[in-house]
Amino acid sequence: MHVSTKTSKQEQSKSYQIGHLITELSLPAIDGSRFNLKQIQGKRYLLSFMRFAACPFCQLRIHELISRWQELSDDFTVIAVFDSPLSNLQKQAGKQSTPFPILADEYSKYYDKFAIRRSLTGTLKAMLFRMPMLLNAMFVKGYFPSSIKGEMTTMPADILVDEQGMIVEIYHGKDSGDHLSFERIKVFASGVN
Repeated sequence: MHVSTKTSKQEQSKSYQIGHLITELSLPAIDGSRFNLKQIQGKRYLLSFMRFAACPFCQLRIHELISRWQELSDDFTVIAVFDSPLSNLQKQAGKQSTPFPILADEYSKYYDKFAIRRSLTGTLKAMLFRMPMLLNAMFVKGYFPSSIKGEMTTMPADILVDEQGMIVEIYHGKDSGDHLSFERIKVFASGVN
């Protein structure tokens, strides 16, 4: 298992930054199709990098996005990317029917392009300080991590992208359960940067 706590400055300089245009993203989707950015052209979106498919924190986040979907504008969507093989993603996350694409990035191609961080400290911090959330996800909601296929130390990241495909905001999770607030996403979805 590869464990690094930070993204190097060299990796960050090659990666997407605020103000950059995202021109390409093509990955297998949970429904078996191939997702391409052309499918959402002209929409604002949240590009959300999750951890491995069985991650209880990530499954809770997907659940939150689904349950609050009606609060978001019709001109907005979410793209959720998991650090897992497609077959494992279908097994783990296929239980939830989503109004947005869920994609598998088995080889971390886009995790690297977007300089998504990995942190053993962030993983342990979430297990310690988010224990009630973790227990709720596993034992109440049923998101028990039965098979971990993907990088255990991946930290979540949320990227807000405007109608032209330009990155407006990048939020790197401080631990395994930390995401951009839904309220911020809601404001952005309404057309306000």
